[in-house]
Parts: sequence; structure tokens; C-alpha cells
Amino acid sequence: MPAPDLDRELADERHHLSESRAALARMRGRAEALFSSGSEVAGDSFAAESLGRQLSKRVAELADDPTTPLFFGRLDIDESAYHVGRRHVTDDAGEPMVLDWRAPLSRSFYRASVRDPQGVATRRRFGFVRGELTSFEDEHLDRGEELGTKSRILTAEIERPRVGPMRDIVATIQPEQDELVRADLEDSICVQGAPGTGKTAVGLHRAAFLLYLHRERLRRSGVLIVGPNTAFLSYISAVLPALGEIEVQQSTVDELIARVPVRATDDEKAILVKHDVRMAEVLRKALWDRLVKPTEPIMVSDGSYRWRIDPEPLRRIVDEARRENLPYEVGRERVRARVVGLLQRQSEYRTGNSPTDAWLRRMSKVAPVTSFLDTCWPAVTATALVVDVLVDPSAADGILTEDEREAIRWPKPPRTVKAAKFSAADLVLIDEATGLLQRETSFGHVVVDEAQDISQMQARAIARRSEHGSITLLGDLAQGTAPWAASDWRVTLAHLGKPDAAVVPLTVGFRVPEAVLALANRLLPALAVDVPEAVSLRRDGDLVITEVGEPSDLDAETLVEVTAALGHEGSVAVIAADTAVDRLRAHLAAAGIDNAVPDDIDTDARVTVVPATLVKGLEYDHVVVHEPADIVAAEARGLNRLYVVLTRAVSRLTVVHAKPLPDAIA
Repeated sequence: MPAPDLDRELADERHHLSESRAALARMRGRAEALFSSGSEVAGDSFAAESLGRQLSKRVAELADDPTTPLFFGRLDIDESAYHVGRRHVTDDAGEPMVLDWRAPLSRSFYRASVRDPQGVATRRRFGFVRGELTSFEDEHLDRGEELGTKSRILTAEIERPRVGPMRDIVATIQPEQDELVRADLEDSICVQGAPGTGKTAVGLHRAAFLLYLHRERLRRSGVLIVGPNTAFLSYISAVLPALGEIEVQQSTVDELIARVPVRATDDEKAILVKHDVRMAEVLRKALWDRLVKPTEPIMVSDGSYRWRIDPEPLRRIVDEARRENLPYEVGRERVRARVVGLLQRQSEYRTGNSPTDAWLRRMSKVAPVTSFLDTCWPAVTATALVVDVLVDPSAADGILTEDEREAIRWPKPPRTVKAAKFSAADLVLIDEATGLLQRETSFGHVVVDEAQDISQMQARAIARRSEHGSITLLGDLAQGTAPWAASDWRVTLAHLGKPDAAVVPLTVGFRVPEAVLALANRLLPALAVDVPEAVSLRRDGDLVITEVGEPSDLDAETLVEVTAALGHEGSVAVIAADTAVDRLRAHLAAAGIDNAVPDDIDTDARVTVVPATLVKGLEYDHVVVHEPADIVAAEARGLNRLYVVLTRAVSRLTVVHAKPLPDAIA
């Protein structure tokens, strides 16, 4: 066999890339032309607006980023070549030039192997630099050649320095990740992922895959991404748009349930009680105890007629509605409708005529009917219910201890419900109360990241928003830092309403170097969670632990390490106890080093100073950890927090300390 002409093949692939980009530009041009003329072809203003929104989204979905590879792989199947990329691209005749990575045929790019080639003769991976195709690498599966994770191009892409927001991983998805990404929409999944295993990327790519496969269904019901804080959501915000998906809602739990402004604070004990699932029972009891059995008849004047409903049928109506387990407000309106129905039957019997709609509306609002409702099934708002419970927690008798009831009791009742000042912890109570009163809109799919830190009450809030959809739960029990952090995924899944969801572990790390994970794994025995140790495929990376003689020298040594880190490519993070962040930022700025905090979106600073409490889910090429002892001492689950902090580095980790290191890693 003659040797392949590699230069010619590379030129051919570059030509295909150029032609594909031109085809994508034409696709976008046609979409823009339709958008500009949409109002002329629509039948009315409503149709024009709807069509305009759809065409505008289509234009946005077809945006091309020249710094990002349009395709990253190729499959040779049955003497035909299929290029696999981030989105579908067709030529002017409608023939595919690039297959979407989510297409059925593209599955073989991730799953094919020598043992199961799936018809693939050759799998080709492409190397790129800033969107320019520079190299390729072939695996001839039909000849028994398979590189797997030893692929040079695959390794280079995984280890590429981190700058800016999180990137997609469509070029590097591994078979075990792909299996989770392509799970059915009806399946809820919990991913227990060790640091660097790509659990966040799996969740985001599953959302993108489901939107591709169930476009219209999920366009109606929606997809929700729930993250731990705004810094994390900002970090992941570019992933789905890069994959052409722009119709996804992102939110923290606090933003999701923010029905009233936060104007008060709680002590730690009150916060713990309010996030306890027993508060759901307290609120339920306080609400339904408001019902009163009817003891008086209803007498309604209707012109020359008078209608009467005796207490017994009224009691039956109230009891039946209660047994139907309806939301409180729905049950109240059903009682009203059934009372009016009894009046209607009397009217039809006596007059021989069917009442008009206007008559039915009038009967539903007459004083005897509304008075009966206000007595037996009184109206209530979510905020009023929560205020009543916090002012007088007697509904919690037998549910909470006396100390717990006193912890949540408001010492001074507000003048009115509108004047009440609620805390952040009260938001979960108000959301729970709202769920008791009315049905919540359910998303088609919800992705919950860093789920080990959601409380039982927060889980119930998410459950109400995924009642008719599925969930992808992502987290690591070892990284639980909240006072109510989970120790068993089954408990969390039960509160989320998905008790039968599969729990799938990911233990192979692709981002965090072996030396860094080995240090962090020393903490696991002290964290009181049953999770397997993470293992890393990365044999590169550096770990340096530097002890300074005096605490006063610590900031200066941190500056030295940051300066050295800037000599390498990639992002740099200084992670410290929250109280040290402002001081370190000022110290770096005085030395002429531009720096930012995680929430700074519009910044070119390579150095980010990160409070330890906000670093969860973030990754940086070089991490400088400032005084681990202070990070541990700052909170009850300080060792868990340190485990998180130590696993944020994807290339190099430097630990700078003056105080003794925790015993587990000393």
C-alpha cells in the first residue's frame, strides 16, 4: 500500500472546513432573510410576533464562532465520510456537510471500539488552534487500532488551559459520559461525580441532547439549570449557546423561589429549622386546620325565589373536596362551584329553565355563598400563612421541639402581612406555602448541579417545578459544605420526588492531575461520606506546598506564587478564606497585578481572587490556596470546604501556609 499523502489529506480537510463555514453562513443568511420578511407573510399581528420570535431564535442558533472548530471528528462508514461537529450544516441541496454531535449516527464517534466497531472503519480526530485546523489523528478500528485516552489530540484538548468561561466537551466525551448524556427524557439520573470527572459537563450536554431530540416538547415545557450561585452560573453560561441552545433558563435556588424581597436575617439555629423538611408538615397542618365544618344552612334570595342548602350537603361538599387532595385554592373554588351547582339544580327544578352564565357568576359572588366560604374554607395567601406560623408556631406542636419552635418564633408580630420582613430562609417556607395553595408550573427537564448542598425544603421546591418532568442531579457527597449537606443520595432523591432514579458514579478524572487528587483524597476518611476515591488519567501537573515562617509573610509569598503562575499559560486563582479576599486583592493590585472576583464577567484579568465559599464548581489552570487552616476554621464543615478548594486546579496547585496544615493532609 502506498503511504498516505498526509499533506494532501490535511488540505482536503481544511477545504471541507472552509466550505462548511460558507454553507453555515448561507444557512444563517436564509434565516435572516426569512426573519426580515416574516411580518409580510404572517396572517395577523400575533402570528407575526410568534413567527418573528422563532426566526430570531433560529438566526441566533446558526451563529458561527470562527475561534471554535465547526467539526472535531470524522467517521468513515461504508466508504462514506461523515464529519461530526457542534451543529448540523447542510449544503444548498440539503445534503449534510457536518453532522450534529447529537445525531444518531454521531453516537458511533463516542461509542465505537475495536470490540464493537459499529460499522466504523476509521475514526478521525482533528486538532485545532483558535479555530484553524492544524492536524488529524486516525484510529483504524477495522485493523484493530484504537487509541482511547492515549489519543494525543484527545489529551491535548482535555489539558488545554482554561481561560474564561467553561467550554463544551463535545470533542472529548467519553463512552461512560455519553451513555448518561443520551439517556431517555423520561429517566431521572443522579450522577455522583468525583472532582474533574465532568459531571457538570454531562448535565449540560444532556440538556442539549434532550433539546435536540425533543425540540417541540421541551420548547413548550422548558429546561431549567439550577446552580449553587451566580458565579457558577456565569461560568457555565457559554456552554449551551456554543452548542446552539439558547432557550434554557438558568437560576440559583434562591432566585427560583424569590417571591418576596429579603429584608431580614436569621441566626443559624432558625435557618436550620426552616430548611428542615418537618416545616412542610407544619405549614400543611397550619393551612388545613383552617377548615371548619358547616353548621348553618345557606339561604339565597333570587328574585321571588329563595334557595336553601342545609348543613349536611355543605359538609359533604367540603369533605369531598378535602379528600381529593387538591391545592388549597383549587379546592376552595371547587367548593364554590359545587355550592353554586346545588343552587342551579334547585333553580332548574323550580323554574324549568337553565340559568344563564351571568346568573351562575352572580350566585358565586352573593353574600351567603362568600360568607360560607370565608367561614368554612377561608382564603389565605402564602405570606399570610408563613407569618401566622412564625408569629405563633403552635401548629408545630408535636412536630418541632419547644426549642425549635422558639428558634423560629418572631418576637414581635408585624403590623400587617405586607409590613413583614422576611429572611432568605423564609423564602423556602413561602414557596412551600405557595405550593400548598396552587399548582406550580413544571419544567420538562431540570438539571441540578452541586446538589449535595440543597436542603430538604429546597429539594421540595425543585420537585414542584419538575413534577411532570425528569431530573439530572449532579453532585459529590464529599463536597457537601452546607449545614444540611446530603450524606445519602436516596434521601435527596426522595425529597425531589424521584426516589427510583438511578445513582451513577463517575470516578475517573480527566481534568484534575493525579498529584492534586492524591492530596485531596487524604481528606476523604475525615469527611464521613461513603464515596469512592477519584482517580486521574492526568500524570502531568505540579503540586507545591510552601510553608512560611511568619504569618506576616504569607501575603508576600502568595504574591510571589501568583507572579510565577502568570509565567504559564491559562487562568490563575487565589483561593482564600472569605475574610482575606479584600486584603489579598488590594495586595495584588498594589503590586500592579490586575485581578477580579468570580462575578466579574467583563474583565480581562487573568487572576481571580475567589472566596472559598464561592469556588464550588469552578476550575482554574493554576490555583494558589492561601492558608488552608483559616479555610477549615471558618465553618463547621471546613474540611469538606478544603476538599473542594484543593480540587479546583487543572494543571498546577500551590498551597501557601503559615499555620499547621490539617492533620489529614499534613
